[in-house]
Amino acid sequence: MQDHNVTQNLMGLDDESRKMILDTVARLKTRLLPPRSIQEFDRDERFPEDIIRTMLGADIGLQLLFIPEAYGGMGGGARDCCALTRAVAGICLGVATAFFAIQLGADPLIVGGTEAQKEKWLGAIAEGNALVAYAVTEPGAGSNLAALKTKADPVFDTSGSVQGYRINGSKQFISTGGYADFITLLAITPEGPSFFVVEKGTPGFVQGKGEEKHGIRASNTSPLTFTDVFAPVENLIGGVPGQGLKQANMVFGYTRLMVASMALGAGEAALAIAIPYARDRIQFGSPLCEKQGYTHKLILPHVVHFEAAASYLDEIALRIDAGETDMQVEGAIAKLFASETANAAANDAMQALGGYGYIVEFGVEKIKRDVKITCIYEGTSEILQNIVSMFRWKKTWKSKGAFYQSIAEDMERLSQDVPLSGCRQYAFAARAVNAAILTAHEHRLTKNQHVMFKLADMMTYVEVGASLGRKAAAIAPAADDVTSRKTLLSARIFAAETVQCVYQNIQKILVETGALSFRQFMDIMESLSYGQMVEASAGTLQDMDDLASVVFQVS
Repeated sequence: MQDHNVTQNLMGLDDESRKMILDTVARLKTRLLPPRSIQEFDRDERFPEDIIRTMLGADIGLQLLFIPEAYGGMGGGARDCCALTRAVAGICLGVATAFFAIQLGADPLIVGGTEAQKEKWLGAIAEGNALVAYAVTEPGAGSNLAALKTKADPVFDTSGSVQGYRINGSKQFISTGGYADFITLLAITPEGPSFFVVEKGTPGFVQGKGEEKHGIRASNTSPLTFTDVFAPVENLIGGVPGQGLKQANMVFGYTRLMVASMALGAGEAALAIAIPYARDRIQFGSPLCEKQGYTHKLILPHVVHFEAAASYLDEIALRIDAGETDMQVEGAIAKLFASETANAAANDAMQALGGYGYIVEFGVEKIKRDVKITCIYEGTSEILQNIVSMFRWKKTWKSKGAFYQSIAEDMERLSQDVPLSGCRQYAFAARAVNAAILTAHEHRLTKNQHVMFKLADMMTYVEVGASLGRKAAAIAPAADDVTSRKTLLSARIFAAETVQCVYQNIQKILVETGALSFRQFMDIMESLSYGQMVEASAGTLQDMDDLASVVFQVS
């Protein structure tokens, strides 16, 4: 296991500087992005280019956060960028998408550009002179980068040296593609996929009309076409062809963490509407916040999930800021869990408001339309389930179960120190996931994608839950402030849900596939102390009642 308590040599801003950035975002809600304007952008399907460029200008300069100091930026880390992205998404996910597109477009330059390329292109972004797009997705390839068809053929001078590349092909679903001043484009060279910078106005480069979308209508999503587009050799990012997939994979853990933050911000905004409504809305003689059918079904499960998602995002961002680089699986888990949570929360927030939830004025229906995209872009939930299950299955098998065993041992130790943290259940669940993976491998069930998806769900719950357990265990036993109570209650409630998720999916994997008889299945569960696992979840309803009093501020 990694050391999750890294506190030294961290990349990024100090807490005070990060707070200043978030205060700036809060002021945008009044100055540039009031609710009425957000509704108009959505209704008119208008990309607010003027406002986005203002956000990049000298007076605000939000993009400086993700640009390294050497090129005119602030050198913010993952924690800083997650916080900023989450805050902007809480105002409007469409605007957040437009802003995120700039960061995403800059990433190939940050991780792979030459010094000259960084000075030129990152410098232009830092100065607020460039909207940027990340042009990877193609109509027939989607998330499968290996299926790209856009080609970049070398063009030679009279001496036989490469002087540039002739690009032909098309891209689809490119955020800010219709307005970008330059794009970072992934295309196939003879040596393999490679990133290029292509500037607006280059002959043969056509930025298509924006798509009409279900949500995030304040963002632009356009097709791009390339017909004999010439890119000079100095626009080949990194100067060496064939490095594109390596460069893309280097940032997946990071960029998917940003999308997870966007989902979290939007989902929290939906609950921020539904929770006050429950305190004010009187039904059958009492407010909705006193009715379990409202609180325990429509609101509290998402409060718990957001607490878990935020804990995991913070933990992974901290590890990135501490220098870890191979975070593709962790990024996939973060995005998978946060996006599915936010989508479900927005749906239930609409339900919680009844007819008002369906009305534009209240804002929830827009959030519901917007947040669905977080389950799709930067890797669909199904792609992420494939990634999580494939990598963790192989890691578990090669390590003979050491990965999840180490999580279980960590949770057991924390449970002894802080018994009411939920860590005991997380330890049970981690060992059960180990057994499920190893048994599925032994019976060759991993060839079934349905089985792999079930494994991915279990893995996700256990790893996210362990993060929340660590956060809860770190709270001083005597702490009784609202934030601490919310974390401890959420950790225990999510622990009970994790146990249930693991048990149900083990049954689906091992019994419903016919791999084991029910008796063999029960023998495995007994060896995992399933009875103790269930018994440890006793009192969950009372925890839900107590969480309701915290969330809705009622005694």
